[in-house]
Amino acid sequence: MHGKARSAGLLASLFLAAVSAWASDDQTQPTASYVDASRSTLLLEVDGKQYLVNVAAHSVNDAPPASSVAASPTPDLFRRNCSVCHGDSGQGKAAAGTPNFTEPAFQRRLSAVEMVSAIHNGKGRMPAWSGKLSDSQITELVTYVRSLAQAEIATKPGIYKPGDDVLMSLPTGRPVDEHGLFVNFSHRFPYDSAVSGTSRGSELFGLDNFALSSFGIRYGVTDKLSVDVWRSPSFIGRPIQLMAAYNLLDEHHGDPLNFAVRVSIEGQDNFKKNYTENIEAIFSRSLTSRAQFYAVPTASFNDRRLVQGAIVSDQIPDLPGINSFSIGFGLAVDIRPTVALVSEVIPTLVNGGALGIHRPAYSFGIQKKIYRHAFTLGLMNSPGTTVSQRAGTRATFLGEPNADTPAGLFFGFDITRQIH
Repeated sequence: MHGKARSAGLLASLFLAAVSAWASDDQTQPTASYVDASRSTLLLEVDGKQYLVNVAAHSVNDAPPASSVAASPTPDLFRRNCSVCHGDSGQGKAAAGTPNFTEPAFQRRLSAVEMVSAIHNGKGRMPAWSGKLSDSQITELVTYVRSLAQAEIATKPGIYKPGDDVLMSLPTGRPVDEHGLFVNFSHRFPYDSAVSGTSRGSELFGLDNFALSSFGIRYGVTDKLSVDVWRSPSFIGRPIQLMAAYNLLDEHHGDPLNFAVRVSIEGQDNFKKNYTENIEAIFSRSLTSRAQFYAVPTASFNDRRLVQGAIVSDQIPDLPGINSFSIGFGLAVDIRPTVALVSEVIPTLVNGGALGIHRPAYSFGIQKKIYRHAFTLGLMNSPGTTVSQRAGTRATFLGEPNADTPAGLFFGFDITRQIH
């Protein structure tokens, strides 16, 4: 308790010093930057003096000479005390059973507080270093270890980071953190075209009309395996979709491309009938650090025509199952660090006609990415958001043959939020 109080006092003193330095005409503006990928340690420079502020461990220490965001503060301390078991570069030793500190997935599994505790008190075969290393040295070691994964990522430039699990409806194969929890929403406004007809402005280009609102949750069982549940509304058949995904290849790990596999089953009327089974392979490759291309072949077994459902269960039509195959193609391009343009097209190559699909589903939009959030607004011709429904179009849904042409494009948006 006293330690936290002292830390709070030190933080307050540093803050006052920074404000005073900024306010003074003859002092330079204070600067601050994060040292590690977890953003638990801050390098604060006030009036030419540097401090390491470990927010997670509630400690403030003088920064060692020449410490910076790019350079780890205590490589010599690590080599002298840790390299015997963990290796000179922190990649671990199989004989000692030690982890690879340069692996981002490992870093995501441990917080800075847990690392401080493991060094201070010992953990498993690792002895306690309390009394052998000072609190300041332990904090510096944690800062250094946290920087190793960031340095590993920095050696692999040109890798794109998707902002959402989907472009609009086509999956990106974005990996999930172990125990990560994501909430996803989608809204589609297919009953009114956004680009043709009268009084578009007075109806907010169709946004004033009835929306098909879907909701889902995705959970990371590991950093490669995730599970997902998705629910769409009554007027599109009331499907519930259960899914499992596994990421096999990752450009961040030195692979030439990203590759994930997803299997899912959908059941309409709240998973009571009209079941469809899907298998997807999600391929993606970074063109630069600001652009990524996607290809998603998908096989759907017992697929159904995308027709309107109803509020009453017995009015949701029972339709024959049709096996289908589609390949979706997509592109995301960052035009600003947090703004991307996205586009996708999903032609159905097998049994499209039997499903009433005469033109491919497509969409394009703009995406805003802010930390763990993303918001995507786009124009599209498909109201479907489940795996099997996304290839269907507005023409089949409304029973109007020309409703999926460019004149029939309507608005939709997606929201994603990582809550853990």
